[in-house]
Amino acid sequence: MIWGETDLSRDIFLGGKLSIWQPLRGYRAATDPVLLAAAVAARPGQSVLELGCGAGVAILALGRRVPDLHLTGLERQPDYAALAQRNAQENAVPVTVLVGDLDQMPDALRGRAFDHVLANPPYYPPRAPAALDPGRAAALREDTPLERWIDAALRRLKSGGWLTMIHLAERLPQILAGLDGRAGAISVRPLCPRAGRPAGRVLIRARKGARTPFRLLSPLVLHAGNTHIEDRDDFSDAAQAILREGRALAWD
Repeated sequence: MIWGETDLSRDIFLGGKLSIWQPLRGYRAATDPVLLAAAVAARPGQSVLELGCGAGVAILALGRRVPDLHLTGLERQPDYAALAQRNAQENAVPVTVLVGDLDQMPDALRGRAFDHVLANPPYYPPRAPAALDPGRAAALREDTPLERWIDAALRRLKSGGWLTMIHLAERLPQILAGLDGRAGAISVRPLCPRAGRPAGRVLIRARKGARTPFRLLSPLVLHAGNTHIEDRDDFSDAAQAILREGRALAWD
């Protein structure tokens, strides 16, 4: 699919620090990629790979927060990859965007190892009803099993490198099974919609080759109050700091 200007919207992230072109009909990023980027504890000079970068929100949010990173995005849909490259150029965040599938890495990635890999794998199983838009369906419905996402990420990490993921809370046992014996220092931060509500999603961080014990951290509560009352953002102060101010998510 080739989008014209009338097929796209230009959306603001990080309180205006990023301006991102996205398809009006198709996969559209919301809070998850920003939360994912905030969870990556990268330092200037390090190398970072995002698997399935879409239009580039997560990797660009990370690049906006941490200077002088060597950023690479992998995206299997060429139209989204082109959009990610355009967004990187227009936001002046240097990113190399490659077209390819994580099951068949492009030659430019083979043999390379990164300090950090981040991923927001599709949430819904193959049997889930497909979205009408094929790009949205490909982004949301799991064609490649979650175990293969984890395997591909760990293979691209240096020894001691960090994998950071966001996914549904119900998939946490499967994610931990995929990491077992290959990564440690695993920390999980539940993401709760409101205080007292069950976590719908989780952020997971793991270090390749580490043996440090598992940690289940206190949840990040995304919204203030018990219910949504007004037609406006009601993010908690902690969520506002991440989503609007571009702060890092704490892992301690």
